Amino acid sequence: MTEAARAAANLYRPKLATVLAEGYGLADLRKDAVAGLTVAIVALPLSMAIAIASGVSPDRGLYTAIVGGFLVSALSGSRFQIGGPAGAFIVLVAATAAKFGVEGLALTVLISGLMLTLVGALRLGGLIRHVPHTVTVGFTAGIAVTISASQLKDLFGLKLAGVEPGPFLPKLAALAHAAPSANLAAFALGVAVVAITVGMRRWRPMWPAMLIAVAAATLAGVFFHLPVATIGSRFGGIPHGLPVPRLPAITAHEVLAVLPAALSFTLLGGIESLLSAVVADGMTGRQHRSNMELIAQGVANMASALFGGIAVTGTIARTATNIRAGGRSPVSGMLHAIFLLVFMVVAAPLASYVPVAALAGVLVLVAWNMAEKAEFAKLMREWRSATVLAATFGLTVARDLTTGILAGCLLATAFWAAHRLQLRRGV
Repeated sequence: MTEAARAAANLYRPKLATVLAEGYGLADLRKDAVAGLTVAIVALPLSMAIAIASGVSPDRGLYTAIVGGFLVSALSGSRFQIGGPAGAFIVLVAATAAKFGVEGLALTVLISGLMLTLVGALRLGGLIRHVPHTVTVGFTAGIAVTISASQLKDLFGLKLAGVEPGPFLPKLAALAHAAPSANLAAFALGVAVVAITVGMRRWRPMWPAMLIAVAAATLAGVFFHLPVATIGSRFGGIPHGLPVPRLPAITAHEVLAVLPAALSFTLLGGIESLLSAVVADGMTGRQHRSNMELIAQGVANMASALFGGIAVTGTIARTATNIRAGGRSPVSGMLHAIFLLVFMVVAAPLASYVPVAALAGVLVLVAWNMAEKAEFAKLMREWRSATVLAATFGLTVARDLTTGILAGCLLATAFWAAHRLQLRRGV
């Protein structure tokens, strides 16, 4: 085999295969098991919260973390990548589910997975890295604001007269109109989750703060018989295992209808996954294989759709948790998925008592941590980057993610071209 052929083959070799070829022992398995359990503890409440915020039942978030998370790690181009449902997708998934229903959402995720696989197979992973940093910061902040707004209803226990509006400003108006119906008990539980999580991360950083906070809120709700909505009262609990896989209904009309959403899923999924892999590289000194990573994400999304899950992507917070917990290889991510499956099989009834307001508190905290506030302020100091940032952020909040990204990229390209022209004229 020539050097070029060997390099090309290595591009599409999962890191799991590399790890096993190098040698994998019992000591590595112990460290991966500890890291996998740690990540599973973080992913458990988060997966359910993201699913609820996305307009689907909490079990679909767990399906995503189990099926998608296992395949992302097994096929990943990164040793440490953890896949699952992500907060960045909440806006897209909620809008797609509202417009096309759960069946249409499954088809969208399936097509997006196929697209991601093709992008990786065609070695186009490097192109996604060229999305300007300013645009990434802008749409991430926009998503964070939108997520926060989507959680106000459950955080305050509000009762709306009709369906909650999707657009940002009408949503805020409807929530303000429903303010008299606020439930103090629900708000107290949500705030308590935030306070406990923040406090424990500061004073006991090695403890599973988020899970402890949600468990404490659940115990308080049960012990004091608080009049708050729970997973059980709203969704009827979660099942004891995975469903039988099946294809969503596929017709030419449906495919064309969901194609724009699938393109948005593909773009965001590629960006989020590769950003997470880059963060993992920076923390470990390793180097990921971007095209193999996209193929892994694509396969994971297609499988998630077959099991009724939602969009899968590499998650920066859970990947960083995996590294800090001592994860050594993709086995830790695979074990995290297995631990989540064990929870579904053994302890599913306990999830019925979790207050929805507690999960809303989790997502408000996720949104706060998601926004790169210091970087946002730094980019606002220069007029060109501020213009791109404001356009991306504003349109993401006011319209949708795709519009924000396209507008930001076009503006950034225009400024870059103008700058190049000035340089040439100066020469």
